[in-house]
Amino acid sequence: MSELAHLGPVEIFTPKFDASLAFFVEILGMDVAAQDGPSTYLRGWGDYQRWSVKLTASSASGMGVLGLRAWSPEALERRVAAIEAVGLGEGWTDGDLGRGPSYRFRDPDGHVFELYFECERYEAPADRRPAHKNVPGRFTGRGCAIKRLDHINLLAADVRTNREFCVDTLGYRLYERIQLDDGSEAGAWMSASIAAHELIYTRDAYGTNGRLHHVALWVDTREECLRAADIWVDAGVPIEAAPSKHAIAQGFFLYGIEPGGNRVEVTTGGRFVYAPDEPVVVWTEEDRKKGQAWGVKTVESFHTYGTPPVE
Repeated sequence: MSELAHLGPVEIFTPKFDASLAFFVEILGMDVAAQDGPSTYLRGWGDYQRWSVKLTASSASGMGVLGLRAWSPEALERRVAAIEAVGLGEGWTDGDLGRGPSYRFRDPDGHVFELYFECERYEAPADRRPAHKNVPGRFTGRGCAIKRLDHINLLAADVRTNREFCVDTLGYRLYERIQLDDGSEAGAWMSASIAAHELIYTRDAYGTNGRLHHVALWVDTREECLRAADIWVDAGVPIEAAPSKHAIAQGFFLYGIEPGGNRVEVTTGGRFVYAPDEPVVVWTEEDRKKGQAWGVKTVESFHTYGTPPVE
């Protein structure tokens, strides 16, 4: 098993804070966990931690800090030592809301991460207390009724270098990747768990560094993805890719652009990998020409757009 437990909370920058906050709360249906200066902390009804998305007012869109939770204090220390050995560490911070000491570092592309173990579990207030003990909160049913943060897709000038860092230094498991005819790598799908993907790198079409492709939020069923599309249409949310199924990782998806410019996915389904010796799936350039799982062609903007935008 990896010494990482799972993907942690993510900070999203927005130049249109009020409109972005309304999107995440009223349309996606996330709850406000706390407010601190230029940032609002949000959670899905099924997130076990106090929050999973931190929305921060900024002059530009994109990702701020991505959290990764370690399995234990000892695992945290070992991963910190591994990061420092390759020279990408930046040092310890006090953490964030409900989160203990965190070690800040960057991947080879420049994205900012914080590795932590100590965190506060969500305690539902009386009016949100669920009937069952094995869920953190009551189903809200508001908007798209987002349950939890699922995965993050980062753009990178060099996918292979970032993938190797995540596998060799952080301990991620590589499940699927795209290798082009020239031998270069265009995408890598990795996870610290049996989920098909938690952290993805895809090639930045402009060769720039540190950009975000999308943040993905989970719902339990395909029907909820379809319902989300109807909600987005009524709310005037720009839909980039209508609901369908990915070939890679097998997830069901809906993609759109929130008011601050960041791409957001509502997702469900996907592979679960139980075999310890599962081979890495390698997709070729010819494979990718076939489009998504049901033959739907990938929209061109999916290969070129990211945040912050490139002029």
